[in-house]
Amino acid sequence: MNLIFENKGDKLVVHMMGELDHHSAEEVRNKVDDRLEREKCNKLIMDFSGVTFMDSSGIGVVIGRYRKLSLKKGKVYITRVTGSVKRVFELSGMFKIIPLYDSIEQALENM
Repeated sequence: MNLIFENKGDKLVVHMMGELDHHSAEEVRNKVDDRLEREKCNKLIMDFSGVTFMDSSGIGVVIGRYRKLSLKKGKVYITRVTGSVKRVFELSGMFKIIPLYDSIEQALENM
């Protein structure tokens, strides 16, 4: 999985490309946590437009970041989810606790 980070003040945008599964979950978790800590960000936007496959390990990554940031009064937002990845999110019930937006701009406006 390839990650591109974009800092927008106290907000961190993570553009993800590839498969978010049990092979890549720990690496994604570590890289995102490291960047959140270094940049002192408490709001995270996860851009799923480049994610081609996700399993329950990906749900674990998202929930883990949600829990971690909730303790700091922060927030997690999910953007640009499509196809089978969106179905995994829907089946998990994630959209009940973490908002989904069609674009990064829309997420930034609603923070």
